[in-house]
Amino acid sequence: MRRQRAITVDRGAFQDAVTPWEQESWRAEALDWVAERLAVRGLWVNGDLKVRVRPWSVLVRVPVAGRDAVWFKANPPASAFEGPLTAALARWVPDDVLEPLAVDAGRAWVLLPDGGDLFRDVLAREPVEPRTWACLLGQYAHMQRALVPHAREIERLGVPAARTAALPELFDTLLARDAGMPPETRSRLEHLRPRLTDWCAELASLGIEDTLDHADLHDGQLFRPAPDRFTFFDWGDAAVSHPFCSLRVPAEKARARYGPQILRMLLDAYLEPWTGTGRTPEDLRQAARLGWRLSALSRAASWGRTFPGPSGPPPVAAQSSESLLGLLDEPPF
Repeated sequence: MRRQRAITVDRGAFQDAVTPWEQESWRAEALDWVAERLAVRGLWVNGDLKVRVRPWSVLVRVPVAGRDAVWFKANPPASAFEGPLTAALARWVPDDVLEPLAVDAGRAWVLLPDGGDLFRDVLAREPVEPRTWACLLGQYAHMQRALVPHAREIERLGVPAARTAALPELFDTLLARDAGMPPETRSRLEHLRPRLTDWCAELASLGIEDTLDHADLHDGQLFRPAPDRFTFFDWGDAAVSHPFCSLRVPAEKARARYGPQILRMLLDAYLEPWTGTGRTPEDLRQAARLGWRLSALSRAASWGRTFPGPSGPPPVAAQSSESLLGLLDEPPF
């Protein structure tokens, strides 16, 4: 971008975060790449840039002449798969995701179109009925089921495997890498290990195949381009795991807004696409209860996907320990 643009940087609560944005050469290279990718499409930058810097991503809103803004995103090495994954999802489930304008897999860069209204912004400005959340979860479940045949391909793109049968080993890895975990917390979790093994074995025995788990499906990770229609994005926390591990985050958000009475509607909407093939309603509800607990593992694992600092990868955030404690929570249904 040869012309000088004003740049506003939002660091949120992470004023000391170390990311590539701090390097002038990296900034110039990244912004030149954006300009080049736009030029291929006959487009050009037309305004000032807004940058959102977090330990796990650099996001730049780029205004473009004659159309909606586009978004540049840079991922850390541990989630470098997001661009290739987004491109693959656009081929496999095009009605449910954004189609990237450009992907540089080697540098973990992706250029995305604007997706319309964030669901979070919709919730802030207008009444939204609980049934809208049911539509959201039903659409998401249909997408997950459509992606079951692509699970191996998704792993080959670099998306971490958190397969149902292997979750006890992931649990062990997370405990071992968190050297700063309080002793009392570690003891509580270590005593949970035999029960966790049983939960995983039971969940695997119910015969629902692993697929893509977004792992952080909250209202800020969704666009609502039309009533009762959603676009899913921001796949940097994703894993290949049991699909029902995705349920907890959106259900907790909806429960906080509407109360516990919404959970039955959400559960019915999410489980409906998984009916058939001999599964009873009680089988599915039990699988949902187990997935609710075990989702804590994917959330804990994702906290390590941040930009490395000058002396190497940062220590695992305290949030990882807090996420693991979610294994102790009784499912609310």
